[in-house]
Amino acid sequence: MKLHELHDNEGATKPRKRIGRGVGSGTGKTGGRGIKGQNSRSGVAINAYEGGQMPLYQRLPKRGFTKPNRKAFAVVNLGLIQKFIDAGKLDAKAEITEDALVASGLVRRKRDGVRVLAKGDFNAKVALNVTGASKSAVAAVEKAGGSITVGNATAAE
Repeated sequence: MKLHELHDNEGATKPRKRIGRGVGSGTGKTGGRGIKGQNSRSGVAINAYEGGQMPLYQRLPKRGFTKPNRKAFAVVNLGLIQKFIDAGKLDAKAEITEDALVASGLVRRKRDGVRVLAKGDFNAKVALNVTGASKSAVAAVEKAGGSITVGNATAAE
């Protein structure tokens, strides 16, 4: 067998259907779209409609639950607070509140409150007043000689 003798099996390839090329072609005039109606017009795609077959979004299983009244906290790591104190953007001597964190640029907005997590090194003796904190964050602040007040520090609204 030579290279020029290679060919596909009989019926493996079909010629492209040339739509709208005259009545004699079998797909002229309306071009296989039927007569009138939304689907005969150009630019129509009925979203997620699969010709009567159950659409994919309905075939897939639904899992879980989204709580409608969930709280979204602004999250801050202790390492970042330490960095801002070292840079002089936060005053370690005064009480650090959620408003002070927003004013320094550490937190963009309070949302439903600020929650402190323990990631990073922390050795500043500060008084923190925030909505929430992890147990390890509370331990880290107290180990450094500071105090952390957890609760609804300032109103979310």
